[in-house]
Amino acid sequence: SLIALTCVALLLPMPYVTMRPGPVFNTLGDFETKPMFTFGKGVKTYPTTGTLDFTTVSVTRASSHVTLANAISGFFDKNVAVVPKSLIYPEGQSEKSSTQQSAAQLDSSKDSSRVAALRAAGYTVTGVPVIAGVVKGGASVGKLRTGDIVQAVDGVRLGTDEALVKAVAAHHPGDTITVTFTRDGEKQTASIVTKPDASNPKLPRIGVTLGTKYHYPFKVDNNVGHSIGGPSAGTMFALAIYDKLTPGSLTGGKKIAGTGEMETDGTVAPIGGIRQKMAGAHHAGVRIFLVPAGNCAEASDGE
Repeated sequence: SLIALTCVALLLPMPYVTMRPGPVFNTLGDFETKPMFTFGKGVKTYPTTGTLDFTTVSVTRASSHVTLANAISGFFDKNVAVVPKSLIYPEGQSEKSSTQQSAAQLDSSKDSSRVAALRAAGYTVTGVPVIAGVVKGGASVGKLRTGDIVQAVDGVRLGTDEALVKAVAAHHPGDTITVTFTRDGEKQTASIVTKPDASNPKLPRIGVTLGTKYHYPFKVDNNVGHSIGGPSAGTMFALAIYDKLTPGSLTGGKKIAGTGEMETDGTVAPIGGIRQKMAGAHHAGVRIFLVPAGNCAEASDGE
């Protein structure tokens, strides 16, 4: 019958996932019984008040199924987003791979927030380019490895991964460059013949992905485990580190939450799930929410 068919349709899995408000965590407090941030011996820290909460989004697992009824219900809830599954879990990407990517984003966020906060607090943080990966079939196969710390190109010392990119770009495809690097504490050199870029043959490439290894003036341990992933807690991480390393309270004793990806230069980049994060903060009793400039239009939509 029509009624039976309608019921079946409402229960059929749909190619969508839901994004709902998740829990909030105070970066000035504890995370799973340990202080969220701990500092090296002898580091001067200051008392803090209030809260600086980072916010989360609860996303349907890749292996779960959202029914048509769930999708319709979420569509009418302003704090729930129903989005195509491929947007969160790209075709062919396993749930394990997605989790690993999210964990890597969290680790990068921890580094960026440390750098930005320490520099803002007046400390010097330096960095050197590091090989994050070697492209299969690329020019550096057999020459460089993941984890190699690059010190110079053609004898010119480098301070950032951007400097390495510029040093390679100054050549032509087919040119040979000499890369000086450290591997397992041993200084080495490699001669690499650049290859043309796949999409622009005029550009030289050495076939690596890059990261940065930072040298900090002291230890700043972020004790958030990988049960939470992604880059969007970076801004609140940075504010907490800065608050603990400088006199006075950033919050004035108030409960404050927020979100935003933190760049090493202090730039706050926009993130996803802004409405769900705001709702999560509201449910936790927070009335002040820090929003990246790039998310302001979405955050104020419908308010």
